[in-house]
Amino acid sequence: MITANEKFFLGRQPILDRKQEIIGYELLFRSADMDHAVFDSYSHASSSVITTALASFGIQEVLGGKLGFINVHLGLLLSEMLELLPIGQTVLELLEIIELDEQVLERCRELKSLGFMLALDDHEYDPAHRDIYQVVNIIKVDILLTGVDALPEIVRNLRTYPVKLLAEKVETIEQFQICFDLGFDLFQGYFFARPVVLNRKKIDISGMALLKLLQQLISDPRIDKLELIFKENPSLSFSLLRLVNSVAMGMREKIKTLRHAIIMLGVNHLRRWTQLSLFAGHDARSVNHPLLEMAAVRGRLMETMCSQIAGRATSDEQAEAAFMVGILSLLDVLFETPMEEILSNLNLNDDVSSALLRREGSFGKMLTLAEKLEVADFEAVTVLLGECGLSLDELLTAQLEAFNWRSSIVNQLE
Repeated sequence: MITANEKFFLGRQPILDRKQEIIGYELLFRSADMDHAVFDSYSHASSSVITTALASFGIQEVLGGKLGFINVHLGLLLSEMLELLPIGQTVLELLEIIELDEQVLERCRELKSLGFMLALDDHEYDPAHRDIYQVVNIIKVDILLTGVDALPEIVRNLRTYPVKLLAEKVETIEQFQICFDLGFDLFQGYFFARPVVLNRKKIDISGMALLKLLQQLISDPRIDKLELIFKENPSLSFSLLRLVNSVAMGMREKIKTLRHAIIMLGVNHLRRWTQLSLFAGHDARSVNHPLLEMAAVRGRLMETMCSQIAGRATSDEQAEAAFMVGILSLLDVLFETPMEEILSNLNLNDDVSSALLRREGSFGKMLTLAEKLEVADFEAVTVLLGECGLSLDELLTAQLEAFNWRSSIVNQLE
């Protein structure tokens, strides 16, 4: 039984479409006080994730308008608790331990008629399940468990039914490409966050302009120097004017010059926009790109955690540095360039550089914590919380703040 005082970890694993844009998250859950024997109970874990998401977090804040994939066991599938979830935004994943009998089939038809989406989790194809294949929306295939060689036949068999196929545990770009070529519709795994640095890809002009702007904002944010960078890059100037317009809605004062726009926006806001624009604007990708999502949440999470440490005696400058570490920690993935080479173009202090290069110092520990939280390695998170001097409640507060903030910045980057 779940009590109001029970502490919880909550993880989100992004689910991407064929454009590598986020369409939803699988919510992953564990009680902080739960031993492995209890955690292995599907009943406890599945019921708790729904209770926690609804009561402690607010599922809209956790999902940010995307789909939520939630594991359900048989008891939960048959209960009325499911109807508390947002219809049209929830994908109910039937765990592989559920026997797909006539009772389950009828319940799935009922839930689908209510507007829920349904998925089969870690499913192995069986022609005996043809009736439920006509009802569910998504079938998830664990590509590590199944094996790459078996995938073509599985796809051929399942393609005869009106379902979307989701490749699960996709950890490399090579695995993604294989599944993409086979016709999978959705993908789950961290292939998109793995650095590919062998090609030493040259940073494009827009990326260089943003890095140059960021360097100026870090080292010497003089208005005349900032203005010159914008003047040299018309597309950057256009983005600046759009940003000022979105931030300063309702102001009667009209923008006169680029200098005026920079002053109206302010250096701090401009620095944050620049950091996030590195991801949102790269290769003209959408704001739904997972690297932007991960970088934004990392940055805000680290900033909030930094402000919570040491009795909230942390300075604004330290919190800003923590934000920067989180944001910049994925630049090597974005530009397919070694982090050492990227940092050579940025005059960062030793604390920030050592955190980014070697995960050292207090910023390095916070960055590692953020990374472990992303992949739901809750055992490692527990250890790192102690090393960082944070409580679980503070982590959950910072996590929700990061989710909320990420949702609020989308309009400024579109």
